[in-house]
Amino acid sequence: MTRTERWQTLLDLLVEQGELEVEPAAETLGVSAATIRRDLDRLADQQLLVRTRGGAVLHGVSYELPLRYRTSRRAAEKRRISEAVAALITPGEVIGLTGGTTTTEVARALAGRPDLARGSPALTVVTNALNIAGELVIRPQFKIVMTGGVARPRSYELTGPLAEQVLGQLTVDTAVLGVDGFDPTDGAATRHEDEASINRLLCERARRVVIAADSGKLGARAFARICATSSVHILVTDTGLPDAVAEAFGGAGVEVVRV
Repeated sequence: MTRTERWQTLLDLLVEQGELEVEPAAETLGVSAATIRRDLDRLADQQLLVRTRGGAVLHGVSYELPLRYRTSRRAAEKRRISEAVAALITPGEVIGLTGGTTTTEVARALAGRPDLARGSPALTVVTNALNIAGELVIRPQFKIVMTGGVARPRSYELTGPLAEQVLGQLTVDTAVLGVDGFDPTDGAATRHEDEASINRLLCERARRVVIAADSGKLGARAFARICATSSVHILVTDTGLPDAVAEAFGGAGVEVVRV
């Protein structure tokens, strides 16, 4: 287990339990107590937790794992999902990518498509995610359009009136959304209302809406609604999605792709 993986596991345990003690954490991860103490000190330096005498507690009353520590969750599923989503995109399209770990993988899958290695441009990518723009801007075959706005440090997403103003002037062929929850009845949602507002506008400006989400987020609800289920054309997810939930999405008019 690498240091980054160990840190992510500690943060995941902290979210689940609310607090951590050094000795049990060391036993769970199969490392020394001294290693866990050093790890907790480093995470505390980044203000991701608060150190206590015997371990750590959550930092503040709410918690969201920063994007850089969420990238390996369900990594294999996300790679398959991202490749399937990338295969839906036609050269020359204008696509919109929201922030998130799965959409970041979609951007990487698009960058790896040989047929998109040339063109002027091969794709136009509209995004409010700083990290996605940073990865794709070095590829001259992609035209990158950023929304502007105020950056959220945990998700790297730009939100607010500036982002809304830019999106309101654009038309997108395919919008690819990452979500925190997508339910057949309640629709797509995320944890933060400012992100939901930008994602909702992107959906409204798109001819086709694709949700890329692992099965753990499906049939689930989140705080801020993005759009109704009827606004989504395609759902790409993994084979862990139960048949009953897939049928419910299908009944709501969503094409379900399980990979």
